[in-house]
Amino acid sequence: MDMKSNDENFEQASKKNDDDFDFQGSSDYTYRKLKSRHIQLMAIGGTIGTALFVQIGQALTEGGPASLFIAFTLWSTFILAINNCLSEMVTWIPITSPFVRFADHFVDPALGLCAGVNFFIFEAALIPFEVTAFNVVLQFWTDKIPLVAVICFVLLCYLALNLWTVRYFGESEFWFASGKVILAVGLIFFTFITMVGGNPIHDAYGFRFWDPSRVQGTPFAEYIRTGSLGRFLGFLSCLIQASFTIAGPDMVSIAAGETQTPRRILPRAFKSVFYRLTTFFVLGSLCIGIVVSYSDPNLLQALSDARPGAGSSPYVIAMQRLHIKVLPDIVNALILTSIFSAGNSYVYNASRTLYGLALEGKAPKVFKRCNRNGVPVWCVIATLGIALLSFLQVSNNSAVVLQWFVNLVTASQLLNYAIICFTYLRFYKALKVQGISRDTLPHKSFWQPFCAYYGFTGTTVMAFVGGYTVFLPGRWDVPSFFFSYTMIGVLPVLFVYWKIYRQTEWRKLEDITFLDNERLLVDRYEEECVGEEPSSTSSRIWNLLQS
Repeated sequence: MDMKSNDENFEQASKKNDDDFDFQGSSDYTYRKLKSRHIQLMAIGGTIGTALFVQIGQALTEGGPASLFIAFTLWSTFILAINNCLSEMVTWIPITSPFVRFADHFVDPALGLCAGVNFFIFEAALIPFEVTAFNVVLQFWTDKIPLVAVICFVLLCYLALNLWTVRYFGESEFWFASGKVILAVGLIFFTFITMVGGNPIHDAYGFRFWDPSRVQGTPFAEYIRTGSLGRFLGFLSCLIQASFTIAGPDMVSIAAGETQTPRRILPRAFKSVFYRLTTFFVLGSLCIGIVVSYSDPNLLQALSDARPGAGSSPYVIAMQRLHIKVLPDIVNALILTSIFSAGNSYVYNASRTLYGLALEGKAPKVFKRCNRNGVPVWCVIATLGIALLSFLQVSNNSAVVLQWFVNLVTASQLLNYAIICFTYLRFYKALKVQGISRDTLPHKSFWQPFCAYYGFTGTTVMAFVGGYTVFLPGRWDVPSFFFSYTMIGVLPVLFVYWKIYRQTEWRKLEDITFLDNERLLVDRYEEECVGEEPSSTSSRIWNLLQS
């Protein structure tokens, strides 16, 4: 058999749209060109950025190593719960911008608008965040490159990778995210090797920085207040950092409408979330607290000075303490690529969210237009137009601009997760009312509906807790309050506006249709994509490399 036959089947079937089957309603003109390896690495590329390697140091200084580790471990359980909610819905109905459209069809069109606008702002705001971070990291080596040139270079690269075909984006994310995996795993090995004495000064420091007899105040540091309250506030600071740093399932689901054979590929991608959480975030937070003390003067000074690039990374501080050369430059280079990759993912996610809003009639029709390769070009252009906010760096300190975007998007991410969990509860109840067994679905998640209630409660509470410091005596700050709680105030207004303007109705459980037309399209597409099983070893190897 021809080893490329499956790819040809995918190519032909992916160009099918609603018009081919004479369906009424909005037509999705994107093509299914993202392969299994693209989806797996996109999930990593969209979640690992500077927060895991650099900004996490701030949380360490405020909470200490134990608080940091416990907070990241705890928050991983919430992300796993959200993953369970998304995986079941998305693998059955793998469409473009799924959770935004699910909120529309399973709850209320007004909530669909809120979900779409919130997630679009979240992803679009993260693009200038990553562009700002890119410039900061670049200054680790030199500050001679004009700031405007750096911003223009990054945005033009994003334009090139996202405007012509989704395959360019998929391939770029595969290779850039591979670098992130190398960096994250490499730093875990670095921690283990150096802590047992594998370093130039042969210092087997082990868990020294967790020992209160050697480091005062560890492993639970005090923050703002003293005593038990101070240690709790330190833990809370670490939990807030974790809520911004850890993500994943939403990055997998947003690409569902452009994934080849989604009901085969997506369940594997969602199932791998557990391993990503434990490897990169839980072990990563543990390693941070091992390699450097929460009260290390060099770390505190680096954060105070907003030292560029990896210079503020706890790992680099540890490398300098252990007299390790070259590695800081390698870490900085890989952090630079991880930042670029994260920003690239955000362009894709934001543009597809805007496209999903247009398909549901909640954004201008011009955003439904795709080029001949199935890319919603005007959505990409509009997204990069918002990314021009990166030029705020020209007249403001980069560290200040970074903090603006961090504060703005933290609440948006949490609100997005809360909407996903609530949407799943409606989905779950609708299945039950209509007598549809979850055992018949392509993928059935575990511990439901407990996971949905658990995720909804945790994310809703944290959305309000995120900016709590402004309410403490003597710490009121108008900009901080504005950035922390703007989206919490905006979404209810949007919801009420759309309900009044469009007179939308709360979906009745017995009337929910589970996007039957879209599911039938996927069924027919997957039937056309099924090819022969490769018989020869060379064919199987080729297909593995192409998957």
